[in-house]
Amino acid sequence: MSVLRNIEHKIEGLFEGVFGRAFRTHVQPVELARKLTKEMEDHRVVSVSRVYAPNEYSVYLSPSDREQFTSYEDSLRTELQDYLAENARRERYELLSSPEVVFETDDDLEMGEFGIATRMVQGPAPQPGEPPSQPEPGQTMVYRKPTETEAVSVEELGLGREVVSLTVNGTKHELEGIETTIGRGKDCDIQLADPNVSRRHAEIRQEGAAYWAVDLDSTNGMEVNGRRQKRAKLRQGDKITVGSTELVFRREAEEE
Repeated sequence: MSVLRNIEHKIEGLFEGVFGRAFRTHVQPVELARKLTKEMEDHRVVSVSRVYAPNEYSVYLSPSDREQFTSYEDSLRTELQDYLAENARRERYELLSSPEVVFETDDDLEMGEFGIATRMVQGPAPQPGEPPSQPEPGQTMVYRKPTETEAVSVEELGLGREVVSLTVNGTKHELEGIETTIGRGKDCDIQLADPNVSRRHAEIRQEGAAYWAVDLDSTNGMEVNGRRQKRAKLRQGDKITVGSTELVFRREAEEE
């Protein structure tokens, strides 16, 4: 049996016979392990002679899922860190330090959903050729389950990438990165040809697994669902009005 598979069995064994069927709808620990390695691979950095992978992983859980792990969280964290270390060894990835997993609670996540953000953090004495530390975690990848998972195995769950977008006058703009600027300026991520919109009018910010609309001290202000706001947490279908332009916010699972 491979070392990774052996660790998977240990992760599954932490909960076996304790919650049983409940974990058909809650996040399954082995899902976290496999998606953490996916994020490791997706965010690796190739240098001249080495391949570096993130060494810090923030895992965002819904309140109900986090509660399920209360009695086992320290053990689960240790096993997940061992799983990441073994995957890095097997794939010959360089780590700036031993992998660290941090659990966070996010009220915007539903039961069975989770997010993962990665970061590279250097030690006190960086070595030549190492990639620089990232001051903040990168964009959080949110994994959502299909509606029916009762009889579906982990391999068949089909967890996919989430697509976050703003639709303007029928045109869909996918949001990439942690911050997306909206305005008339050419340097804005979403440029609007609206004379009532400021050069840098508003911004969509990702904080954990949540998205916020933030007014950037614009001349005419910003409305969310008809209400004037300086900062508002966004939900599916929310309408953001800047100047005379309406933008519709959507979060959807990418079809595979």
